[in-house]
Order: sequence, then structure tokens, then C-alpha cells
Amino acid sequence: MFLEVLEAEYLRDYIIKVKFNTGEVKFVDLKESLNGPIFEPLKDIDFFRQFTIHFNTLEWENGADFAPEYLFRIGEKKQN
Repeated sequence: MFLEVLEAEYLRDYIIKVKFNTGEVKFVDLKESLNGPIFEPLKDIDFFRQFTIHFNTLEWENGADFAPEYLFRIGEKKQN
């Protein structure tokens, strides 16, 4: 199955609640993933919050994105 992000909601800090096409919902903390020049602007929380779902994953205006497989792998199933 091709993994896709269906819905995403900013929660707090660098944590996004992500619903995948598998039906699973995971809480993804991207704080430790913001390495490299393309991700530098995302360290600004106001910019970080402005993601969209594009091509089945999270993307930001500057072109930064994360593969759905990566988001799924690092995400945690839990209640916040």
C-alpha cells in the first residue's frame, strides 16, 4: 500500500497530529528532524505551523517536506 497523509493538525511546539490512509493516527514530533538549510525556516514556530498537505505529505511554502513513510515511522500512537 502506498502510504499517504490524509489529515494533519498542528498541536504544539513541533508536534503534528497526522492521520494516514491506513486509518492510523500518529503524533509526530519533528523537533529533532529540522536539520539542514531547507528545514532551517521551520525552526520558527509561526512558519512551522503553516504546513499544507501536498502530494500526500506535509509540505511548507519553502519546499520543505517529509516523506509520509518517515512521518509514520517516527510518529507515536498516543493520546495528547
